[in-house]
Amino acid sequence: MDYNLLSRSPLFRGMTPAEIEKSLYGVPRQSRKFRDGTLVFQTGEPVGSLAIVLSGTVKGEMTDYTGRVIKIEDIPAPGAIAPAFIFGRNNRFPVNVVSVTAIELMTIEKQAFLAYLRDNDRILVNFLDMISNRSQFLSEKIKFLNFKTIKGKLAQYILDLPEMGKNEVRLDRTQNDLADYFGVARPSVGRALGDMEEMGLIGTSGKSITIYDKEGLAGLTTE
Repeated sequence: MDYNLLSRSPLFRGMTPAEIEKSLYGVPRQSRKFRDGTLVFQTGEPVGSLAIVLSGTVKGEMTDYTGRVIKIEDIPAPGAIAPAFIFGRNNRFPVNVVSVTAIELMTIEKQAFLAYLRDNDRILVNFLDMISNRSQFLSEKIKFLNFKTIKGKLAQYILDLPEMGKNEVRLDRTQNDLADYFGVARPSVGRALGDMEEMGLIGTSGKSITIYDKEGLAGLTTE
């Protein structure tokens, strides 16, 4: 077990590798390995344990009614898989979880994890932070689903970015990441940025964006 790696997990934030090893002593857990391209968990499958990626990367993805596969996010080691769905009424995987590379998971069954939380205040607080952050992430995803056009999504995203200078912001995601975030094709993001630049709304230089017309950008969010 690589406790140095686990110390970078949000679940163990603020803990040294030695403290993590001590806290996990006697906690029943399993190690599971999967080859790349494996369906690790399926949509609708009950979430019966906490699963932490020990090596490699998995991705969450869903398929819409047209058969298009939409990637929700990548989860590299040492991320946790669907931590917000371990408890609650409908504790089932909301998306398919697929291994991007060969992976190894550490799993702790639900009841054992509950006992672990009861015995460790720091772990409990970190876990609550994790599921709160997950809820906030999902609420952001839902917000962008309300916009019908890619330019509308991008406009709102740009307007929400913190200013680095007067009317200047910096994208915190690549165009590929934005495409995955919005659930659209990568070229669509580049075209939308180009259209907004031609309209005189923004100027781009790498990840830096200068906003020339905030009202015009805001208008795109209503289309």
